[in-house]
Amino acid sequence: MNDFAFFTGAWNVRNRRLVKRLAGSDEWEEFSGRTFASSHFSGGAHFDEVDFPAKGFTGLTLRLFDRERGEWSIHWADSRTGRLDPPMRGAWQGDRGEFYGDDQHEGTPVRCRFVWTRISDAEARWEQAFSVDGEQTWETNWIMELTKA
Repeated sequence: MNDFAFFTGAWNVRNRRLVKRLAGSDEWEEFSGRTFASSHFSGGAHFDEVDFPAKGFTGLTLRLFDRERGEWSIHWADSRTGRLDPPMRGAWQGDRGEFYGDDQHEGTPVRCRFVWTRISDAEARWEQAFSVDGEQTWETNWIMELTKA
């Protein structure tokens, strides 16, 4: 239940994001960010707010541990839309967490995957990937490398 406890506190974020998603692009943009995360419900809830100054928006994530299912749900919203995205669900195995959900990108239905990697107490990595072929292939389109501030 305390899988995200390591992420509590202030972090610097190095972002790499595909310029065009689901278009066969290999052009990446890089930009920095910073986030502050907090833990609640004795580790069963986790919240963070991330700021992307170069992109002009902020986002927030709420993570909740479902005790009955033994899995996390991850909920994202950002200042560009003011909407809560569909939840991602999954669990951690050791220092790696995988979370899946259904979403859409520019009107195209996608299966979305988040992969969290706990590298150390001061380093972590998050990746987002989309699949449009029933999880046969994945396009990683956003990578965050996080270091404790």
